[in-house]
Amino acid sequence: MSGGRRGRRARADASVPTRKVDYRNLRNPFPPMAAFSDDRIEALHEAALSVLEDLGIMVLHPGARDLYRQGGARIDGEMVYMGRDMVEAALVSAPKSIRMRGAVPDRDVVLELGRMAFQPGAGCPHATDLTRGRRPGSLADFRELVQITQSFDVLHMVPPLVEAQDVPMHLRHMAMTEVELTQSDKVPFLYSRGTPQVMDGFEMIRDFRGLSDAEFRSEPWSYTIINTNSPRTLDLPMAQGLIDFARHGQLAIVTPFTLMGAMAPVTVAGAMTLSHAEALAAITLSQLAQPGAPVCYGTFTSNVDMKSGAPAFGTPEHFTASLVAGQLARRIGLPWRCAGGSAANINDAQAANETQFGLWGCLLAGATVTIHSAGWLEGGLTVSYEKIITDLEVLQMVAELCAGTPATDADIALDALREVQPMGHFFGAAHTMARYQTQFYDPLVGDWSNFGQWTERGEVDANHRATGIWRGIVDNFEPPPMDPDRVAALQDFIARRTAEGGAPPES
Repeated sequence: MSGGRRGRRARADASVPTRKVDYRNLRNPFPPMAAFSDDRIEALHEAALSVLEDLGIMVLHPGARDLYRQGGARIDGEMVYMGRDMVEAALVSAPKSIRMRGAVPDRDVVLELGRMAFQPGAGCPHATDLTRGRRPGSLADFRELVQITQSFDVLHMVPPLVEAQDVPMHLRHMAMTEVELTQSDKVPFLYSRGTPQVMDGFEMIRDFRGLSDAEFRSEPWSYTIINTNSPRTLDLPMAQGLIDFARHGQLAIVTPFTLMGAMAPVTVAGAMTLSHAEALAAITLSQLAQPGAPVCYGTFTSNVDMKSGAPAFGTPEHFTASLVAGQLARRIGLPWRCAGGSAANINDAQAANETQFGLWGCLLAGATVTIHSAGWLEGGLTVSYEKIITDLEVLQMVAELCAGTPATDADIALDALREVQPMGHFFGAAHTMARYQTQFYDPLVGDWSNFGQWTERGEVDANHRATGIWRGIVDNFEPPPMDPDRVAALQDFIARRTAEGGAPPES
């Protein structure tokens, strides 16, 4: 399903032509935009290397410090000082193109510079919708949000949309992974909350996909997000996650979360220097653990409200930081992750403006993976069902731009220009009649009726139209085809591991 209304019409009348669009394999059609000159980007890169060499990074994981030491770093207590050669060697070994494997080949996602993949908002403790209001996230919420994610081709990977807080922490990882595997055929996410939980996730995905251990390790079938603790700290679970995912051939998306004026210098250049240094340190650890391991460069850099200290998103500074991140990613040649998002409290004009402005920063920066591109509110505290739908409208229109606009002789339409005389119209022209049903993008949630028609239909605004769309998806959702024996084996695994006590979040 690439669009709600288009899909509903096709099911209602199979004789109606449908637009043939491919939202699954997107290439960025926009030339990359630069915030700084090339010499300033090189200066920033050199400054980040100086941070790692002279100032160091605190690494709380003893095993990670050992890997750095074996790679040639100087260790002083918990501080790690790594030279330029060590970092450059890691950048050489890190793959420049990564094929993430879905349940079926059509759901594979290629991550490389020039490609685009989108994810909805992730990691939120709360969910909200107009029917049930704002509430702590539950497993039922996560299931519904995965179903919505599955239903739109422009969303390519399944993130941890909302925390299932009604499931105990030692069992939550299995419950959420089961939902991802049984409700979607897209690339699944796993938290890095200690080796025991990560190993459970790997085993669940490996067996559910019908893979041998060697087959699972040979290609990335799952991914995690690795957040450094800014400034200049790599904690226990994140370091362990980098090591575990690297050694099992799975993708780690490295994402320093640097807020200007809070956990990073107040300037864009200073914040991005810190972010770049932390990302390079984490990428280096992944390559020390397993040369050639799939790893994605990333950043999530924005500013704070200096009056309150609250995070702000979709700001000019957020936009500019994304552009700088894109320049740095191209400097080192790796696929990279960026993010949209909003600090608004409800799905209103502020929320739409901030999310779309942040999204355009990612697009013009050349981001490979854009996270929090739909549904994210309150700076990540809440994911909104309605906002996912209204943001999807923009994502689908962006996807339409990726296809390009043809200009064949038939598209130039000289025959139509001959047919229609001055002062005439093209509604009934043969050229129009042959194309009108499939020529234009059909809105998902937008309403193009005039004011009179809209009033007669109940004056339903976009937010409430979005409610009807997500409600229809959830009420009528059919999961992708899957082997019932593997579903039963998955449930047996969860039952056995639950009886054994599950897995605590420990490294």
